Amino acid sequence: MPADPDSPLLPHGGYEKLRSYAVAEAVYDATVVFCDRFIDKESRTHDQMIQAARSGVRNISEGSGAAATSRKMEMKLTNVARASLNDELAKDYKSFLIQRGLRVWPKESRQCLAMRERLKHDVFPNLPAAPKGKIILTGLAGLADFVAKADPEFAANAMLCAVNQASYLLKKQIESQSRDFKEHGGFTERLHASRIKARAAQAGIPECPLCGKPMRRRTAGKTSSEFWGCSAYPNCKGTKDIQA
Repeated sequence: MPADPDSPLLPHGGYEKLRSYAVAEAVYDATVVFCDRFIDKESRTHDQMIQAARSGVRNISEGSGAAATSRKMEMKLTNVARASLNDELAKDYKSFLIQRGLRVWPKESRQCLAMRERLKHDVFPNLPAAPKGKIILTGLAGLADFVAKADPEFAANAMLCAVNQASYLLKKQIESQSRDFKEHGGFTERLHASRIKARAAQAGIPECPLCGKPMRRRTAGKTSSEFWGCSAYPNCKGTKDIQA
């Protein structure tokens, strides 16, 4: 949710609208289908792959909630999500292919590029009907269904493309969170500013009409008359007359 200017809480929530969350959630759902179909349910790999996929999606939502009071925790949990997908799950899908003598598609191969393009859309636009007896990926929303029917090489490579896409989006998300922290600070700074604002209100000190920060009594050099000037001067040049 957007930040309340009168609250020290930071903007948080809204993770359902993130593309990284949508891709990670599709990866989780499709990984369950993949593992139930291709991995022995008695093996540790089956549970570990599903747990890595679950960690990828759940840490995004937890990080979004933690953002209310800690940008550091938000970035930490977002990075846990990225690591679970990039450093665990992707490696398991590659191992699945290699151990079975199947191809790992190069990133710039025709098949991989086509798969990645379709995963950019929930439903790929203007997609022709699949030839009889052939399974095609219709988009991110159809990933689990594709994995349920495609042969092992196509299913695993489709999952690798989706996992890599989620990892890339999370990497960009962490970079954005870091820039926002550098520019606007975190919970401690907002809490401090909120306390100063509350004290100023109690003392009858007005808010700057431009930026909302408390103002200070200042004296004009030429006329020696007093006026309210923004406490953030010279970054903010808001002024206000002192009522007699």
